[in-house]
Amino acid sequence: MCRDNQEKQLMKGNEAIAEAAIRAGCGAYFGYPITPQNEIIAYMAAHMLKRGRVFIQAESEIAAINMVYGASAAGARAMTSSSSPGVSLKQEGISYAAGADIPLVVVNVVRGGPGLGSIAPSQSDYFQATRGGGHGDYHSLVLAPKSVQESADLTYLAFDLADRYRIPVMVLLDGVIGQMMEGVVLPKERSLAELPPRDWTVGARIRRDSRHISSLELVPEQMEAKTKARFLRYETIKTAETRFEALGFDQGAVDLVLVAYGTSARVCLGAKQLAAQAGFTLGLFRPVTLWPFPAEALNRRVPGGTPVLTVEMSLGQLVEDVKLAVLGKAPVALLGHCGGVIPTEEEVFAEAARLIRENRRNP
Repeated sequence: MCRDNQEKQLMKGNEAIAEAAIRAGCGAYFGYPITPQNEIIAYMAAHMLKRGRVFIQAESEIAAINMVYGASAAGARAMTSSSSPGVSLKQEGISYAAGADIPLVVVNVVRGGPGLGSIAPSQSDYFQATRGGGHGDYHSLVLAPKSVQESADLTYLAFDLADRYRIPVMVLLDGVIGQMMEGVVLPKERSLAELPPRDWTVGARIRRDSRHISSLELVPEQMEAKTKARFLRYETIKTAETRFEALGFDQGAVDLVLVAYGTSARVCLGAKQLAAQAGFTLGLFRPVTLWPFPAEALNRRVPGGTPVLTVEMSLGQLVEDVKLAVLGKAPVALLGHCGGVIPTEEEVFAEAARLIRENRRNP
């Protein structure tokens, strides 16, 4: 990825997301405050207008997502951000955007739920993000960073993917990553003139006849044809855009495979080091795209009969995709917390060691 320079800046995750979005060519941001993502909207308020971009603090989350829909349809790279209950309110608008093939970027800095829940970090919005979240047959492409650097890089990428496939793209991170501070090398800033043309937008024709963009289709056969065509595009995304990180699989057989994303993956890296000190070999598989989930890549890295431990800050969501990927050839266990409780390295190591010993007793 092109960068202005190689000097790192100390930034909070939320601030890195906001700056990366601006540098990616975000021309319009619409949001509404909610913890723990308020630094995004505050940063946008301070910096968007200085760069000649549009910033509006909407009257609600529902208003914000519909403003994003309209701005994108009119030709702007557009974005919103929120946290769990706020993203729930945006789901109807995201579904409308998917149905109208409108690209947009949504950032969800996840907090504990359901309901108002807590303002502590969580990963319990996995189902909402990867299963569409709104009504109808559709998907959003979902990117899950594990660091402040990846928060910037994946946000920058999200705008390109949204435009390339005319799809909503969600950047999904837990509150730890949004609030933590790390060094980050920011990507190159693009001018709006550098962005790829959008010849499908309502403003693309300089003629009296208008271009209408809508998700409405009242003829069942035509609605089915449009949806099937969209699902063919999803297959292209699965082939071209699936991303993951796999650690520890190039040194021979592993005793257990850890699967985690975001903060949980950082914890697992520490548990992997503890296991090495105890004489166990752990593989760590981290999906970067939660949709499309890298099922085939995970399946290839799980030897038959080798236990798998899914670690997540929810009580069992990611684990469902892990089980589907493994296809019954290995036992899959869950270490899950919720409500803002974060697993520890020692806890993950202890559970991994228990599963390994149990598997050796009962191969």
